[in-house]
Amino acid sequence: MAKKEEKEILEELVVEEKKIDPAALVKKIKTPQLLRGFHDVLAEDQVYWEAIRQKVNSLAFAYSFDRMELPILEPTELFVRSVGKQTDIVEKEMFQFQDQSGANVVLRPEATASTARAYIEHGMVDRPQPVKLFYEGPMFRYDRPQAGRYRQFNQFGFETFGSDEAIIDAQLILIADRFFRELGIPVTMQVNSIGTTETRNEYKIELVAYYRTHRNEICEDCKRRLTRNPLRVLDCKVEGCRAVTANAPQIIDWLDESSKEHFMRVLEYLEEVDVHYVLAPHLVRGLDYYSRTVFEIVPEGTDGSQSALGGGGRYDGLVELLGGRPTPACGFAIGIERTVAALKERQILPEVRGRRDIFLAQLGDVARRKGLALFEAFRQEGVPVAEAFGKSALKAQLELADKYQVKYTLILGQKEVLDGTIIIRDMESGVQETVDMNKVVGIIKKKLTE
Repeated sequence: MAKKEEKEILEELVVEEKKIDPAALVKKIKTPQLLRGFHDVLAEDQVYWEAIRQKVNSLAFAYSFDRMELPILEPTELFVRSVGKQTDIVEKEMFQFQDQSGANVVLRPEATASTARAYIEHGMVDRPQPVKLFYEGPMFRYDRPQAGRYRQFNQFGFETFGSDEAIIDAQLILIADRFFRELGIPVTMQVNSIGTTETRNEYKIELVAYYRTHRNEICEDCKRRLTRNPLRVLDCKVEGCRAVTANAPQIIDWLDESSKEHFMRVLEYLEEVDVHYVLAPHLVRGLDYYSRTVFEIVPEGTDGSQSALGGGGRYDGLVELLGGRPTPACGFAIGIERTVAALKERQILPEVRGRRDIFLAQLGDVARRKGLALFEAFRQEGVPVAEAFGKSALKAQLELADKYQVKYTLILGQKEVLDGTIIIRDMESGVQETVDMNKVVGIIKKKLTE
């Protein structure tokens, strides 16, 4: 007999012999806890998430982006090839394992590579270009948990394939800027150009020479990066490394003429639409697939070192790197948790479409039955109504109506059921009126449009 089975039998005997309440044993069972670095999004935070999703959908529709749903699980090779072997994501942060078939798979750490994979796999190159896609969902990185950084986090992103025009870069930066400003979060766009592969190779020689003269001042990770992937030293967040980076050579001085012209056009477009940007000469982003334009979004008044809300750039070689035809592309991604934190920090409680302005309160079983039917009548007419059928006390229901900040509360008791009436209470003035129950839906609809 297994030890587990023996233990269960002994516990049953103890309960029977000593007449111990089985519930006392249940209390000893430890409740499972969240894994480190993961979090629940509770009901009270959903107003922020819903406001963000509504804003994303609104902007996607306005700028003609089509939604795409991407799988959470992808082949490991997708990110090794696209993001880069020497990036922190691939070296340290991927949740990777073998599935039952022995295939190497990973929980996606970001979605641009997944979108590029889908673009190739579904033959989108044969569609009218540019192809404009957006997505939203969870990403996974085994990073050190800290404020605003989780191992499962959510992003939305906008990606454009099939055009190398500077106006595409500018429009994507504009969309990101408008997203935050329309939510009430003032931001600054930090922008830079990292040119082509050829110009970056020339720049790396100068960069490595500079950092070697400061080798004793940089962290161990950056010492390794110098020999394996030198541009990554510019993305280091360690304070000592940032101090060295401040005086490092600037990549813009190594740009080829085509990249310079492209970048100047991007800036001219941004000025035309009043996007607040600053030049960030050492901005490179943390992924290998970027080329030319790169940008990060930071709250106004910060340097962006630890507070970036999102970022993106051009990745003209990614589709070809993954086996597709040469295809210019550009995009960005924004962290939803970080956006929620920014809204809370500024004490912004966003309004969302579909808020409930009506609360239906009932008193007694007969009123509850009638209330259930009345609730359905409102729902079928497209009028959102809050209720608390699980509560019987009128006081508790009215307290909930106050919490929801509804405009009107409908009160239905036994007397009202017998009379065929219902009470409408104006929650701001406290004024009440009694109306015909059969006409209340029409009356409320009229009040909400006045």
